[in-house]
Amino acid sequence: MNILFIHQNFPGQFKFLAPALAARGHRVVAMTMQKIEQQNWHGVTLVPYTASRGSTPNIHPWVGDFETKTIRGEACFRAALKLKQQGFDPDVIVAHHGWGESLFLKEIWPAAKLGIYCEFFYHADGTDVGFDPEFPVTDVAEPCRMRLKNLNNLLHFDIADAGLSPTHWQASTFPLPFRDRITVVHDGIDTEAVRPDPDVTITLGNGLALSRNDEVVTFVNRNLEPYRGYHTFMRALPSLLRQRPNAQVLIVGGDSVSYGAKPAGDSTWKTIFANEVRPQISDADWARVHFLGNLPYQQFIPLLQLSTVHVYLTYPFVLSWSLLEAMSAGCAIVASDTAPLREAIRHNETGLLVDFFDANALAEHVGALLADSQTRKKLGENARAFARAHYDLKTQCLPGQIAWVEQLHSR
Repeated sequence: MNILFIHQNFPGQFKFLAPALAARGHRVVAMTMQKIEQQNWHGVTLVPYTASRGSTPNIHPWVGDFETKTIRGEACFRAALKLKQQGFDPDVIVAHHGWGESLFLKEIWPAAKLGIYCEFFYHADGTDVGFDPEFPVTDVAEPCRMRLKNLNNLLHFDIADAGLSPTHWQASTFPLPFRDRITVVHDGIDTEAVRPDPDVTITLGNGLALSRNDEVVTFVNRNLEPYRGYHTFMRALPSLLRQRPNAQVLIVGGDSVSYGAKPAGDSTWKTIFANEVRPQISDADWARVHFLGNLPYQQFIPLLQLSTVHVYLTYPFVLSWSLLEAMSAGCAIVASDTAPLREAIRHNETGLLVDFFDANALAEHVGALLADSQTRKKLGENARAFARAHYDLKTQCLPGQIAWVEQLHSR
C-alpha cells in the first residue's frame, strides 16, 4: 500500500507504527510541520510544510481555535496537492487530526481510506473542564466555546473511515455513532527496553549519587501544572518529608503549560506552588527536593528504574505514556483515583489510588509505601506484568495497530 501519515509533530504517537509499516514493504510518507534535516527516517519519506498565514488578531475567542486548525488544514492541503502532482496517491491516510491538518485531504484523495487518532473529545463537564474547584469555570458561556472547539472532531467524523484510540476511557469521550468506529490499541511501551534495573545509579547535577538502596520519590510531568496534579503533589511534600527524613524527591517537568491556562502574571505554576509550601518545609528538608527540568529519554528511564515510589496524578484527561513506562519499569505507584487511571491502576493490585485533591492522603500513602518493601515489591511486579500483558509494544500494541491500518484498506 501507499500510506500517508499526518502529524504536525511527526512521529509523535506514530514513532513505532510508521517505521514498522515501511519495514513490511509499504510505501510510507509522512507530512509534518516540523523542520527536518533529512528526507528519510527509518524508511519513512518526510514531507515538511508550513502555514502561509497566522491567526487573525482579536478574532472572536470562541472561533480562534478553529481558525488555527483551518490554517493548518489549508497548509497541509496545499502541500498534499503537490504530492499528488508528483504522482503519490495514498491508499490509506493515518492522521492525528487534533490540529486540523487532515480536514481537507479527502478533497484531494476521495478514494483514500482515512483513519484518525482519537485522543480526546472535549466536554463542558464530566471530564477535565470544571474538574478542579480551585480553578473554577467563571464564564457561563464555556459550553458554547467547548461546542465550537469540537468542530474539528465533528467535521472529521464525516470523512473518517475509522478511529484509533490509546485507551478505552479516551475512546469513551467520543460520541455515538462515531465511537463504534474506534478501535482501542495503545501506542505501545517497549517493555524490554523499559524494565527494572536493580543496579541503576544516577548522579544529580549537584553531585548527589543515588542508587536503589536510597529512598527516592519520583514525580513526572511534561510541564509542572495543575492538570497533572502538581499542586496536590507539592502540598503533600511538607508532611511526607517530615515522615521520611531520608527520602529524596525527584521532580521532572518544565516551567511552561501543556494543558489548561497559564497562571496570571509572569509567574509559573512550578514557582507558585513551590513558594506556597516552602514556608512549611525546613531548609534541610527542602534540600532533598530536586527539580530536574525536562530530561532526555536516556536519562528518564533510569530515573524510573531508580524510583522507590512513583507518583502520577491527572485530571480526567489523556493518559501519559510516563505512567505506563513507570509500570513497565516495575515502579510501586501511587496514582490519582481519576477515570483515566482506573484502566491501568487497580487499587492494591497494580498500584494505589488516592483522591486527586487529598494531599494528606497522598502523603500518607506514599509514606506508608516507602516503609513497606513487601507491598512495594508486589505492586511493582504486578504493574510490570500488567504493562507487559496489555501495553507491550511488540506482542500487543504494534500488531494491533498494523492490523488496524491494513484493515482500513479493505473497508
